[in-house]
Amino acid sequence: MIAKTPKPPYYAVIFTSVRTNEEDNYDQMADELNELAKEQHGFLGMESARNEVGITVSYWDNLESIKKWKNNMEHIVFREKGRSTWYSEFKVRICKVEREYGFEK
Repeated sequence: MIAKTPKPPYYAVIFTSVRTNEEDNYDQMADELNELAKEQHGFLGMESARNEVGITVSYWDNLESIKKWKNNMEHIVFREKGRSTWYSEFKVRICKVEREYGFEK
């Protein structure tokens, strides 16, 4: 589903990853983390897709909200598990969305 975001400007955090073969409760933890993100102040929405490369884009009101999410203890635990177990590589990019356009039926 495409996130319903407000009129720009707002921010996007793009998380790109390559998974290992290790499962170790990944889906459950990812679902829990997504629900936790939705509860954070400044969270606007999220979109995600996975094939060989996974891409998750979360949208935020401001940079301070992104920083608070990065420093959330449960998020930190998930990130460390990702580094040690679930991902062979990943990258995070933070962007300011200045314009958007689209099509909706």
